[in-house]
Amino acid sequence: MASPKLLAGDLLAVEPIRLRAAVAAPVDSVPAHVAIIMDGNGRWAAARGLPRVAGHKAGAEALRRTIEAAIRQGVGWLTLYAFSSENWRRPAGEITDLTGLLRHYLRHEVASLAKEGVRLRFIGDRGRFDADIRAELAAAERRTLHNDRLNLTMALSYGARDEIVGAARALAEAVAAGRLTPAEIDEAAFERGLSTVGIPDPDLMIRTSGEQRLSNFLLWQSAYAELVFLDVLWPDFDARHFADALAAYALRERRFGARPA
Repeated sequence: MASPKLLAGDLLAVEPIRLRAAVAAPVDSVPAHVAIIMDGNGRWAAARGLPRVAGHKAGAEALRRTIEAAIRQGVGWLTLYAFSSENWRRPAGEITDLTGLLRHYLRHEVASLAKEGVRLRFIGDRGRFDADIRAELAAAERRTLHNDRLNLTMALSYGARDEIVGAARALAEAVAAGRLTPAEIDEAAFERGLSTVGIPDPDLMIRTSGEQRLSNFLLWQSAYAELVFLDVLWPDFDARHFADALAAYALRERRFGARPA
């Protein structure tokens, strides 16, 4: 349902960058796929003396702004970490609030997204959600199936380690059944078992809130993603922050393990 921290340099040692004036990324260096870890809703609410659900509601507004910014910037793929598999450990009241917001989003925002040409996909373990939410997720995917202005993927009840284990298990079962030999297992075969099959790997990974970790998000897919950590809380994230993150990405030299030219 920010402000760029890292420019070129050591991703582990650099302190968060404070935003200056927004800078639009050069058109020829816009990443095809941006993934975002949307973090900081609870801290945003706590700083204002509000209940956590107020932060989640404000985060939903930031989500809307981000989708609009991605479309304006010409980003073709946007993947958002909305609810992790670990989030189920939160207090029952907060889970109820989060799933209630998800229901509201699915029932009231999908029509607008469809009109704007957004295709929706959902990755993660849907089985943990109630039946009505699972039905809404499937309906949203069907309704937006043929849209191509922006490919929006929402990670819900998602954990990258579980995803990787599932892909490995599928390969093991295929070998045991004689459908595959160990020699035929390569990266392409492994990726066919991931929930992101058919989706390009992210070029840019953004995390808000000042934290500098991936938190079990797209671990396989982000092997060569550029990382930008932002010290803005997610509810405050807007088009300026998105543009500055893309500008930071444009300064990177992406070598994918090769030596510079």
